[in-house]
Amino acid sequence: MENLYKTDYYQWVKQQKELLINRQFDQLDLENLIEEVDDMGKHEPRSLTSHLKQLLMHLLKWHYQPEHQSRSWQDSIILHREDVEELLLENPSLNPKLPELYSKAYKRAVALAVKQTGLPAKTFPKECPWAYKQVMRDGWLPGAE
Repeated sequence: MENLYKTDYYQWVKQQKELLINRQFDQLDLENLIEEVDDMGKHEPRSLTSHLKQLLMHLLKWHYQPEHQSRSWQDSIILHREDVEELLLENPSLNPKLPELYSKAYKRAVALAVKQTGLPAKTFPKECPWAYKQVMRDGWLPGAE
């Protein structure tokens, strides 16, 4: 079974599903199944961080490059706000991790904004200048307060 896991992952997944459906627990590839379940649990925090990163990156660009503001940036901000809200509704146990993930996302957003804008890293604050609730408020954009 270990070989199937390494050589044909899709077939391995189908096989594990059938074994579970048929309650053939003694035949399960437990070592790899446990690893896969653990990896599944890492997906949602990564996804939340990714959406926050994109949201914050566009807000940084909006604020620090006002001459380049565009409808596509605004659309991206709206889309990522919605994705963050949806992820948190579907996974409420991520809420306690939000401060940590928000901070991580901001650092990544700054790195991405530096790369995309060509502005020096020192242009952007070390810590996020906006509170999470502010960033998530419908229609809010930096500089429009």
